[in-house]
Amino acid sequence: QVQLVESGGGLVQAGGSLRLACTSSRSIFSINSMGWYRQAPGKQRELVATSTSGGTIDETDPVKGRFTISRDNFRNTVYLQMNDLIPEDTAVYYCAARIATIPGPHSNYGMDYWGKGTLVTVSS
Repeated sequence: QVQLVESGGGLVQAGGSLRLACTSSRSIFSINSMGWYRQAPGKQRELVATSTSGGTIDETDPVKGRFTISRDNFRNTVYLQMNDLIPEDTAVYYCAARIATIPGPHSNYGMDYWGKGTLVTVSS
């Protein structure tokens, strides 16, 4: 089992910045992929960014150039730096982990473990 705890959400004005953090109960050296997803009201959950233990980083088009995912392996923490926030970024942001290269049998959206989420609200 892996527990993921997100922090750093809140209310911010458009154009502002926030940094989300996700701390894992398990060493992230042994976790293949860590990611951030978000779910806006009335919408499906969507991928925001992923970071693999091999060093591959992927940030999706809606956030590319504004959001940056990073890992601190020694703190077992993954961050999402969010700059130039816009109202459309308003959502609950979830941290997720996939232990191996292939999702486990109980995975959701290709990830094995999920945090409870942190709310980000961007006002116009």
